[in-house]
Amino acid sequence: MRIGEAAAQVGVSPRTLRYYEQEGLIEARRTPSGHRVYGPEEVRRIRTVCELLATGLTIGDIRAFGKVLGPDPDCPLRSSATKAVVRRRMDDLDARIERLTALRERLARLVGEPPRVPGRVKPYALPLREKTP
Repeated sequence: MRIGEAAAQVGVSPRTLRYYEQEGLIEARRTPSGHRVYGPEEVRRIRTVCELLATGLTIGDIRAFGKVLGPDPDCPLRSSATKAVVRRRMDDLDARIERLTALRERLARLVGEPPRVPGRVKPYALPLREKTP
C-alpha cells in the first residue's frame, strides 16, 4: 500500500511516516517511480513505533532498539539493552513527577491550600483563564 493508505490505517499523517523514515525508525520500499510502498510487516512496525512513542519513549530511545524492533510492541523490551533504555526513561519520568509535585505543592502553599494527598488526582474544576461576562 502507498504512504497515504498506510498512514490512514495506522492513524498518523503521511508526513509523520516520512519523518519516521528520515529518523531511521521505519523503512519503505520504493516503486520504480519512487513512491513509498508499505507491506503488512512495515505497517505493524509503524504501529509498534506509535505505541512506544505513546508510552513516553523518544525517537532516540526507539532508534536505539535498532533491528530488534519487531511487530509485537513487547518485542523490543525483551533484551537487556532495550530494558536499560526503558529503565532510563522511567527514571527520567520519576524525576519529572517529583519536580512537578514539588512545584504544585509550592503553588498550593501560595494560595493557602493543603498539599495534595499522594495518589489522588483532583480533576480541574475551573479553567486556568477566568471567563469574562
